[in-house]
Amino acid sequence: MKKLVLAAAATTLALTSIPATAQPSAPLIERTKLFGNPSRAAGRVSPDGKWLSFVAPRDGVMNVWIAPIGGDLAKARPMTAEKKRPVQGYFWAPDSASILFITDNAGDENFKVYGVDVATGAQKALTPFDKTRAQIVALNRNVRDRILVGLNNRDPRWHDVHSLDLKTGQLTLVFKNEGFGSFVADEQLKLRFGIKPRGDGGQEVYGIDGGTVSAKPVDVILPEDALSSGPLGFTRDGATLYRLSSAGRNTSALIAQDMKTGADTVVAEDARADIQGIMADPKTGKVQAYAVNYLKTEWRVIDPAIKGDMDFLKSKLKGQFSVGSRSDDDTIWTVGEDRVTEPTTLWLYDRKARTLTKLYTTRPELEGAPLQPMHPVEIKTRDGHTQVSYLTLPPGSDANGDGRPEKPVPLVLFVHGGPWGRDVYGYNGYHQWMANRGYAVLSPNFRASTGFGKAWINAGDKEWGRKMHDDLLDAVDWAVKAGVTRADKVAIMGGSYGGYATLAGLTFTPDKFACGVDIVGPSNLNTLLKTIPPYWQAIRAQFVRSMGDPDTPEGQALLKERSPLTRADQIRRPLLIGQGANDPRVNKAESDQIVDAMKAKGIPVTYVLFPDEGHGFARPENNLAFNATTEHFLDRCLGGRAEPFGAALKGSSIQVLHGAEFSPGLKAAVDGAATAGQ
Repeated sequence: MKKLVLAAAATTLALTSIPATAQPSAPLIERTKLFGNPSRAAGRVSPDGKWLSFVAPRDGVMNVWIAPIGGDLAKARPMTAEKKRPVQGYFWAPDSASILFITDNAGDENFKVYGVDVATGAQKALTPFDKTRAQIVALNRNVRDRILVGLNNRDPRWHDVHSLDLKTGQLTLVFKNEGFGSFVADEQLKLRFGIKPRGDGGQEVYGIDGGTVSAKPVDVILPEDALSSGPLGFTRDGATLYRLSSAGRNTSALIAQDMKTGADTVVAEDARADIQGIMADPKTGKVQAYAVNYLKTEWRVIDPAIKGDMDFLKSKLKGQFSVGSRSDDDTIWTVGEDRVTEPTTLWLYDRKARTLTKLYTTRPELEGAPLQPMHPVEIKTRDGHTQVSYLTLPPGSDANGDGRPEKPVPLVLFVHGGPWGRDVYGYNGYHQWMANRGYAVLSPNFRASTGFGKAWINAGDKEWGRKMHDDLLDAVDWAVKAGVTRADKVAIMGGSYGGYATLAGLTFTPDKFACGVDIVGPSNLNTLLKTIPPYWQAIRAQFVRSMGDPDTPEGQALLKERSPLTRADQIRRPLLIGQGANDPRVNKAESDQIVDAMKAKGIPVTYVLFPDEGHGFARPENNLAFNATTEHFLDRCLGGRAEPFGAALKGSSIQVLHGAEFSPGLKAAVDGAATAGQ
């Protein structure tokens, strides 16, 4: 019993022993301006060049709107009428006659595809199946009346390919899938290849002709190349296939494959980073430009036909920019601009007139706010590698603008999810929020992060909680040595894999971090791999290769060793956990298990659940509620500053399952919200 009391006492000490730091003089930016609904976002030009579409609030929920090109956006009309969850993805039908969008039920990721007629506003469920996850397999502007969709309602592991008639909604089976993870279709929506996962984490590519699959694979992607290689698409005439490939090299190169001869031509490569984006001519499908993202995104033009356009845009726009959509005749582009210290902006570019017209700013309420620069930094790991990372500092802390504060400030180590993903340079609402509250924010691209070559991805194999965690510790040590922060003023926070990293930080290295915020993070790697959705069967072997095999005694032992749950009794610092009840990727049981273990040992933890969310918080009401909770939690832990809860919980489904008393102000806010709702 004495041991339990000591553990609780140690945690309480950690909450209260860190002195407050000097507050920045910059005005406090309200959470609603950072994380409430944007004014407008995701703007696109219709294929026929007549309409601009975007998502914007309708009765408080993000829905799709349209306005004539050149018209007044204030007079735009709504096309969708979602009442609970925001539209999570939409696109134009190839004939511009309808808008298609996807949505799920409370975060369960069983997406349905809906169509809305532009002329009449009539809406139809095009994949009206429950307990089914619809996928868009292919669409092409050369085929106006249909698209290809995948449905897993026959076998939840595999998606059968159907042709979807956009006028009638009729679904016609094109290919019965018995083990392919993905497909490649040409410009006429004819399936040409199927990609089948192998047990070792590699992939086999088979040719498809009608319903016939080649007897042998036409290509084999080795396990070490599986996460950095794959097809991009065909030219309009079907003669050339573009793909990314790291075979025989470290970083992914852009390859053009001649479909008659099979010959490959390297279009572009960069020794520092993978090719991470292309621009293709909407008329021919030929690649015109490509992007490399090492520290920042760099667009490189290879087609003289658009060189003048890209040069013009570069001369007119101060920030990083990218072309988001193009009309069929290629006369109208939408261009997004990111200046980092200003909210992002969408422009309309008229190629014939060579004019650039501002359409909207995503968050105009942030114009003039004290947004801070982001600093790319290269951090050496203990074994000699380099991890590209991004640092944002509090306002007023870096008078000479050299990317280092004059005095150390508290730091939040913000760890990305995946782990097969990466952080990038650009406007980041979380960086701006935490910096405004008085914290430096550091986002490292630890090993297993994508974009920096396959060697860095594969260096993470079997290194969950070990070398991947060492990279995070090395990032913290760099920040301390550089004078950014003090060793006793560092919090760790992240979602998904970042949530795992948070739990690993507080269990494997219990004295390294002052506190942690875990969002939908796994605590038990054995149960994680046993409960992943059946439609992840195609990539399960890659997870097993990188983490360990739960079907073997050796793998089970490794996964147990690397699971934070195994060392839950080591936690000595404050922990806040956020979870979606319907999360199909990281099951609610992952949070339940570690909370139960901590409760059994008498270790304080705050556990917040959102019953209408899945893997992350899509509803802004829930995001605002959790961020308010996080803000006050970090304030108590690191000594920053916090906006009062106010109405932050209004409209949220937040439930505090345990430990409201351990998170400052939370119990009072929950009680107040409950009283207001009566």
